[in-house]
Amino acid sequence: MTDSSSDAQRRFGGLARLYGADGCDRLSQASVAVVGVGGVGSWAAEALARSGVGALTLVDLDHVAESNINRQVQALSATLGQSKIEAMAQRVRGINPDCALRLVDDFLTPENVAEVLPASLDVVIDCTDQVVAKIAMVLQARARRQALIVCGGAGGKTNSLALRAGDLSEATHDALLARLRNMLRRDHGFARAGDPGGKVRKRIPKMAIRVLWVDQPTILPGAWAATSGQPLAGLSCAGYGSSITVTASMGLGAAAEAINRLLAAQR
Repeated sequence: MTDSSSDAQRRFGGLARLYGADGCDRLSQASVAVVGVGGVGSWAAEALARSGVGALTLVDLDHVAESNINRQVQALSATLGQSKIEAMAQRVRGINPDCALRLVDDFLTPENVAEVLPASLDVVIDCTDQVVAKIAMVLQARARRQALIVCGGAGGKTNSLALRAGDLSEATHDALLARLRNMLRRDHGFARAGDPGGKVRKRIPKMAIRVLWVDQPTILPGAWAATSGQPLAGLSCAGYGSSITVTASMGLGAAAEAINRLLAAQR
């Protein structure tokens, strides 16, 4: 890595034995954004920091609540009430003091996406649960040819071994990604599954959007049955039940996708 101090070598020596010195240099020079630092994004940020990524942008407007403790890495008794990005930043500083942090205390919107996510970023990891925000990131990434990894819903899932990664056209059992896919096809010209004549193609065209999802039917809270199936809180973990074994697995998987993309770019 570029930092030759014995402390950095001890902290990240395991990475050099795995990725080689050139790979570690690439990670130490990389800039990655994590948008949404909750049940999925907090673990992605943690993994990137522990992988020696040199610069992280953390984007979120929420504060740590007691209800976050079951699934978010920065949610502790000592951090209740703190902003999620600042609590996460404290962890990152304790892991890698040399990591350059940029904290954006805001929600990402179509109006601020270009400012929040500059073109200099090597990879953007989308861990939000708002379709409008996801569309804004997808459209910007397409226009810039910027690497983007989109996370689906982790709420209502129990099987971490059912985590999958692939094109958005392939995702199943994920209402959040289904809405994203439908809106991109309907409103933004992305390839559809059928041709203009109404005949179904043998192959569903790829959308060139890398996503992660849990290939498991969603488990609905019992309260939904009492409200005629009306959503409790949109598509977020606040409405569904949630488990760290799934949210963390998705966050770590997203970080792995980002790391692999960064290492592949150097070859």
